[in-house]
Amino acid sequence: MSKKVLIVDDEASIVELIDFALRKEGFETLAAYDGRSAINKALSEKPDLILLDLMLPEISGYDVFRSIRKEMVVPIVMVTAKVEIVDRVVGLELGADDYITKPFSPRELVARVKAVLRRCSGSNPDPKGNEICIGDLRLDLRRRTVWRKDHPLDFTRKEYELLLMFMSNPGIVLTREVLLEKVWGYDYVGDTRTVDVHVARLRQRIGDDPVEPKYIVTVRGIGYKMKEPDMAGTA
Repeated sequence: MSKKVLIVDDEASIVELIDFALRKEGFETLAAYDGRSAINKALSEKPDLILLDLMLPEISGYDVFRSIRKEMVVPIVMVTAKVEIVDRVVGLELGADDYITKPFSPRELVARVKAVLRRCSGSNPDPKGNEICIGDLRLDLRRRTVWRKDHPLDFTRKEYELLLMFMSNPGIVLTREVLLEKVWGYDYVGDTRTVDVHVARLRQRIGDDPVEPKYIVTVRGIGYKMKEPDMAGTA
């Protein structure tokens, strides 16, 4: 059964380009040219994924995102001509599943859509949901333990929680601010360098080379992300 994608953009030429590229790959598509129509179509048509432009008339893409996420769980990829880091960070902090800037190649966009759908369809091979596996890393949620190539690894509490955040969100860029909030909590008094220090230690624990990472990738100026399961190398 083909996946349904809602394309939200006020530029008809962009919608046509994306529509053609997705249909060529077997996707079913819907289109909305303003924020209000996007919200209505998302709630009535229940798409499998939404491509959402940030610069929309009347209602901004950010507000559209918030409105949709209040009512339903659906992967959302933000698309915009804005290239400033602050816009990228805001989109990711809202919980966007990916972010792509214009101009983009149709091939890149289709690849991103497929990756997000694959990720959100459930990449965890454990049917009971007790483990998360990426490459040769295995995290046991019940025992709060981590294994690499069937060898147990020792972690501090924060290192475990940090790795859990990464492995629970493969392919998603996590800002330092988000990691501080989720792992250390709102009451933490400190700066984002704490995250960098813990990520460095975490990489040492799992044998990850920051220059040629198999697992945790640095996203310059923003934060970090865990490679997707089928991209994480084994050694």
